[in-house]
Amino acid sequence: MPAESMTTSERSYLQEGGRFKGVFSWIFTTDHKRIGILYLASIFTFFSIGVIIGLLMRLNLIEPGRFISERTYNSLFTVHGVIQIFLFIIPGIPASFGNFFLPIHLGARDVAFPRLNIFSWWLYISGGALVILSIFLPGGAPDTGWTFYAPYSIRTTSNVSLAASGIFIVGFSSILTGLNFVTTIHRLRAPGMTWFRMPLFIWSLYATAWTQILATPVLAITLLLLILERSFGIGFFEPLKGGDPIMFEHLFWMYSHPAVYIMILPAMGVVSEIFPVFSRKNIFGYKAVAFSSLGIAFFGYLVWGHHMFTSGMSDISRVIFSLITFLVAVPSGVKVFNWIATMYKGSVRVDSPLLFCLAFIFLFSIAGLTGLIIGTLSLNLYLHGTYFIVGHFHYTMFGGAGFGFFAGLHYWFPKMFGRMFNERAAKIAWLIMFIGFNILYFSMFLLGLQGMPRRYFQYLPQFRMNHILSTVGSWILAAGLLIMFGNLIRALFRGEKAPANPWGGSTLEWTLPSPPGRENFRETPVVRGGPYTFE
Repeated sequence: MPAESMTTSERSYLQEGGRFKGVFSWIFTTDHKRIGILYLASIFTFFSIGVIIGLLMRLNLIEPGRFISERTYNSLFTVHGVIQIFLFIIPGIPASFGNFFLPIHLGARDVAFPRLNIFSWWLYISGGALVILSIFLPGGAPDTGWTFYAPYSIRTTSNVSLAASGIFIVGFSSILTGLNFVTTIHRLRAPGMTWFRMPLFIWSLYATAWTQILATPVLAITLLLLILERSFGIGFFEPLKGGDPIMFEHLFWMYSHPAVYIMILPAMGVVSEIFPVFSRKNIFGYKAVAFSSLGIAFFGYLVWGHHMFTSGMSDISRVIFSLITFLVAVPSGVKVFNWIATMYKGSVRVDSPLLFCLAFIFLFSIAGLTGLIIGTLSLNLYLHGTYFIVGHFHYTMFGGAGFGFFAGLHYWFPKMFGRMFNERAAKIAWLIMFIGFNILYFSMFLLGLQGMPRRYFQYLPQFRMNHILSTVGSWILAAGLLIMFGNLIRALFRGEKAPANPWGGSTLEWTLPSPPGRENFRETPVVRGGPYTFE
């Protein structure tokens, strides 16, 4: 939009960046791009803490009791889960890449509510700080597992209420981000940007945002009830006081299974952006991919019960939840088919963003197939509560959402920071991470089939070899992460200057300088075609 056509309030908004200097110009910014980078830095900080805790857990499982105590181990896997799920995976792509690129993809100057946007980051940081603080205060870190299952979460003297309060606050950050994105997509699309001209990344953020808005309040209510019960002794979930611990499970998974799609849908959107660019082809089945995002989000609300097949629910309920679990695989399969079809007969350019996408397909396919296994009633009764579940969960969350996040990081790094990373180092890091990941987590499938229970501090001798193998895999994966982050950090300071369009992309962000200016576009663009057009 030309400056002369702006209102007084719009000019004031664009001048806000000059009110503060140094670090305050960042933490009080209303620029969606700076907020995206703030989220990115915060998310990587929490992710690094979570990785270190995970390495300590795996080190202990070589020889339980030699390095840490049982109480410490319980606290480690609780804090590890809370950090990696609520502070890394769930906000990872929407809060960082979504904030940075959603307005640009739509041809807008910013999100609909810029001040609410920075407020959501403050909430995220405040909630994360409370989670970290719970580790150090008297009483010790929470030791319940990231699910906070009652009645133990009510009876333990650890800092459960503080950690739950942190997650409660982070949940409001997620809701505000979702509201901002939905409003922006509905109201701020550039002229000619019809629904079916939007990039598929925006479709994934749209489906995710509705899930954030509708599902996150359920978690907030559940955690609030837990805090009230711990503080005032109200019998919501404590069976000794007439409460129902199964109700806690229902409420928790009514949020947490849709949250799986808050985690994975944005990664699917990233992958849908990268395959056309590196295949030099339009996406195969654009509308099918777009509607499958909405389908996954819809079915995600209806399948929470498959986490509770062993809780005593009726056979009819278990059959229905099992059936719907299988139905979720249909839109997921549509996406995988269309991504592979996009590459068919394309001029495929094998660079690091595409390699992370190929790893995503492989790892997410394993996650999906093992999900069908544990969605089968007869098999679930044996595998429930074993390391098979842990393996499936990490293939979905880290193999899917995590590798999708790294794909987006390498794809958009030149645009966000104006620097090119070392492509050879990125490919080496990808290979080491891929090998380490599969050694680490595929061993857990074997442990689960052997009958190894999840979350146990000790184990029988027959499980030792696979535990050692899994721990060695964690070291390989960590080495790959170090190479990847070292390469990107070096690029920030010493990388070559990035051109405007290093990958040959066709969406709107590649029409801007690297990095984009404060106002994004000098004039509001007029969109006349689809998002993926290659000569």
